[in-house]
Amino acid sequence: QVPLVESGGGLVQAGGSLRLSCAASETILSIAAMGWYRQISGNERELVAIINSGGSTRYADSVKGRFTISRTENTVALQMNSLKPEDTAVYYCAALRSRTKYGEVGDYWGQGTQVTVSS
Repeated sequence: QVPLVESGGGLVQAGGSLRLSCAASETILSIAAMGWYRQISGNERELVAIINSGGSTRYADSVKGRFTISRTENTVALQMNSLKPEDTAVYYCAALRSRTKYGEVGDYWGQGTQVTVSS
């Protein structure tokens, strides 16, 4: 069973909006923090936004004021407004310090979803 399933990527013009969603499988019982990372071609994966179980959030400076992360138990969403061409990347959902019903503890990643912003 795929641990995290993402949806919502696509192509949008600069200035537009997209919403990414991610849901953890039922095998994951608890998640300390959920977040979104992105990887621009040729670069390392970088943090976009993260939210912990208490609701505290942290954003990359490049997206502050434009992106909003939200969470409901084992789902996480990223609302992206005022998108720029430099936001083009593959976006990955992450479930950090997760505990499964089998007693395993670890980090889980989604398969990635492409976001392309045209100028």
